[in-house]
Amino acid sequence: MRVLLVNPPIYDFAAYDYWLKPYGLLKVAGAIRHAAELKLFDYLDREHPLSLAAEPRRDAWNRGTFLSEKIEKPEQFASIPRHYHRFGLPRSLFREYLQREGPFDAVLIQTVMTYWYPGVREVLKDLKQYCPSAKTILGGVYATLCSAHAQSLGVDLVVKGSELQPLWQFLEVEPQIQALPFWEGYPTQKTGVLKLSQGCPFRCSYCSVPLVDPRFYRHSQEKSLMELDWLLQRGVTDVAFYDDALLYQPERILIRFLKEVLQRGYRVNFHTPNALNARFITEELADLLIEAGFKTFHLGFESSAYEWHRHTDRKVYSHELVRAVERLVSAGAKRQNITAYLILGHPQSELQDVEASIHFARDTGIRSMLAEFSPIPGTPDGEACRKWVNLDEPLWHNKTVFPIIRLGWEEVQRLKGIAHLANRNIMQESLVSI
Repeated sequence: MRVLLVNPPIYDFAAYDYWLKPYGLLKVAGAIRHAAELKLFDYLDREHPLSLAAEPRRDAWNRGTFLSEKIEKPEQFASIPRHYHRFGLPRSLFREYLQREGPFDAVLIQTVMTYWYPGVREVLKDLKQYCPSAKTILGGVYATLCSAHAQSLGVDLVVKGSELQPLWQFLEVEPQIQALPFWEGYPTQKTGVLKLSQGCPFRCSYCSVPLVDPRFYRHSQEKSLMELDWLLQRGVTDVAFYDDALLYQPERILIRFLKEVLQRGYRVNFHTPNALNARFITEELADLLIEAGFKTFHLGFESSAYEWHRHTDRKVYSHELVRAVERLVSAGAKRQNITAYLILGHPQSELQDVEASIHFARDTGIRSMLAEFSPIPGTPDGEACRKWVNLDEPLWHNKTVFPIIRLGWEEVQRLKGIAHLANRNIMQESLVSI
């Protein structure tokens, strides 16, 4: 069986590579590599020769920009004063690839943001033209949250959530679940991804994780260590944790893992693009994180308003953020590498008070990142947004669009300006202290 794996291009107003890799797709591929000839086409591979030739911007931790082209906006976004882009390798490259490497028996396509489905649709159109006999399979977040919409694109199978038995039956394979992800699909790579656990025990009113992964459980530590070892053998220098609750039950999961990382002498830069729960950062854990090689820390703060947290997540209150930051800094973390996520455009924005939250993060001495709110169908906060947008059309889930609808263009720009100035001051202060 010949199987093609595809990570589609992104259609959006903005996109940036925060160690973005199709981890779920690579894990599925690893489980069937014994029974199939696998090929990978990742539109977002910044180590592809064409991407490298364009010299995309990258920072010290191998984050950076994607190849992109400005395209016409969907008609729904005609009033949004932003340019719309297609991010990823050129479409012609994929068509040439299909003509050269095809035919394939099956094509597995990773999906992420629900409103990125135009990229999935592009891939399916090219497959229909250049590889018409291949069975097409969608999995991932969009396939789970908008399964009926995904099915309407004309695919053969939509895999919902983490229940993969329908996929194995469709492919007629007996999977090797403990096999390593198909990282060898990339000729070269500098960044990789790990997950020590699946799901999240918390039920934040704005989050889709309980819908995609309703059960929290830990992965085998030995398998996670094997994955890390495999990544380091391939020359990876920066590894991002994709866990949705990385610090939960740390004695059972993260602490045991990091102690073994230190015991084995692994040298790697760890990063946390998914929000860390600051409540769980003890002095012991902070010391261990720094010793093991964690370089960047993204904390899920969302708001400094107590009442807002009481109504949405009860996750992290202001004093817990301050305490976590001081513990990380005391352990050796650099303040400029600690970022507080703040939701922008939440349906309860008045209660949230974004401006005060930015100033609170600034006074704590850390950067703030405005995480624009996406109204996710099925979540309590997402459903509350039906009075503003049509949630049955996934384009309206767009995180750039909804805050503008909710707050207005001028207010969004004003808050972004305040955050930009606060972050610039943080960086200037860090340079003075060096």
